Amino acid sequence: MKRIALWLLPLALLAAAALWWLLDGRAREVMLAPVRVGDAVELVYATGFVEAEHPVAVAARLTAPVRQVLVDEGDPVRRGQPLILLDDGEQRHALQQARAQARVAAQDERRALALFAKGWITRAARDSAVAAADSARAAEQSAAARLDQMAVRSGMDGIVLRRDVEPGDLAVPSRTLMTLGDRARIRITATVDERDVPRIHPGQPALMSSDAWPGRVLRGHVREVTPGGDPEQRAFRARIVTNDAMALPLGLTLEVNIMTRHAARTLLVPAGAIENGHVWVVQDGRAHAKAVRTGITGSDAVQIVSGLLQGEKVVARPEGKLTENMRVRAAR
Repeated sequence: MKRIALWLLPLALLAAAALWWLLDGRAREVMLAPVRVGDAVELVYATGFVEAEHPVAVAARLTAPVRQVLVDEGDPVRRGQPLILLDDGEQRHALQQARAQARVAAQDERRALALFAKGWITRAARDSAVAAADSARAAEQSAAARLDQMAVRSGMDGIVLRRDVEPGDLAVPSRTLMTLGDRARIRITATVDERDVPRIHPGQPALMSSDAWPGRVLRGHVREVTPGGDPEQRAFRARIVTNDAMALPLGLTLEVNIMTRHAARTLLVPAGAIENGHVWVVQDGRAHAKAVRTGITGSDAVQIVSGLLQGEKVVARPEGKLTENMRVRAAR
């Protein structure tokens, strides 16, 4: 009897071990993640570029060939400074003719005034000579003004942002020859997908970065969203200004993240843990679905408004492979 009992004990242990291996081996391995406390942030991603706040388009007032371009892109300019000289040969001839006519009209005026003073001509003749002289002087002034317009001048203090003209080009009033701007007054224009526009409002913080400055984050805020969008790109433009005055290269491309919502010290779980409004928890080696109410959803984490407590653990990536009461084991 003692030998039989001694043999039965190892057999029982072996059977228990085999059963444990069979059951545990069939259990799905899952990675557990704790419910943690942190800040939840909802961001809208966009791309933007630095531009002058009030870019000024430069165009000629008259149609004429371009004789000389006096400035290039990046050059500083002052208000009233000549930027482009147009071919003014015709205008110079017109001014010379107007001056000659004005001299003749002035002589006729002086002669008529002298004769009228002596009573040798009528008042009507005097008035006619005076009017002709006034008209000639006005024509001379007009010709001088047109000649001055053959020098296209800067209307502001700033720099040349863009030059789109070369000597020999034909300048017409409808063509932009240059674009000017002020480096001290800049803004960032970001292109926002039309689906995200309802979430963006003036005053929202914006975080910006550029490959030109690895690791550097620029802080700003939304000043306005343009009321009209681009139907082809299906996007709107958000105007962003930096919180602190800074010199940024005009035309610099930036990656923009606009903070649309923020919750401090809230419960967070991995974004992949949420499936159809619930998470999976493990109790006694089995998976159980637990309903939760979520808030801000980020790329890495999701805010839990209700349904979980700090410190609880959830399956980090169920990936749709779990069912209620399925045997699972935590990955080591």
